[in-house]
Amino acid sequence: MTQVFLGLGSNIEREHYLVAGLDALQALFGALELSPVYDSAAIGFDGQPFLNMVVAADTSLPLATMAARLRQIETEHGRPLHATRFSARRLDIDILTYGDLVGEHDGINLPRGEILDNAFVLRPLAELAPTALHPGKGLSYATLWRGYQQQSQTLVRVDFAWQGRWISRAE
Repeated sequence: MTQVFLGLGSNIEREHYLVAGLDALQALFGALELSPVYDSAAIGFDGQPFLNMVVAADTSLPLATMAARLRQIETEHGRPLHATRFSARRLDIDILTYGDLVGEHDGINLPRGEILDNAFVLRPLAELAPTALHPGKGLSYATLWRGYQQQSQTLVRVDFAWQGRWISRAE
């Protein structure tokens, strides 16, 4: 089994599509580990704020197969097939890491660069897996978060429940 970290985000009917995404990921992978959920501004375009979180799962699926299934989940939840990178999303699922793979594999750059660039990825990842090591940097996610210029992007933890339990409570 390979551990994967996935970034989930939505800025259209945010709660609805985040719940739908979690349901679909649970159907695909089984048990999930979940970070808190954060409200963050859209990056790279003018748009409504996003809800973002990170999910950890174990999979036996090859990377290309998993990527295709994740794209199918996005499409089933209203993502246009040829959506531009910086645009509104009902459901966005990004592969952050796939085990310890580094480099381009099956057309996917790993680990995803947004881990180091965006607070809405790094903070929830650091909270979910503080001692896990970034495959390219060899540093823990907690260490990377402590070194991040945290004031550069505002995040607000929000109340969020899934399957009758609180995943996240507002700060």
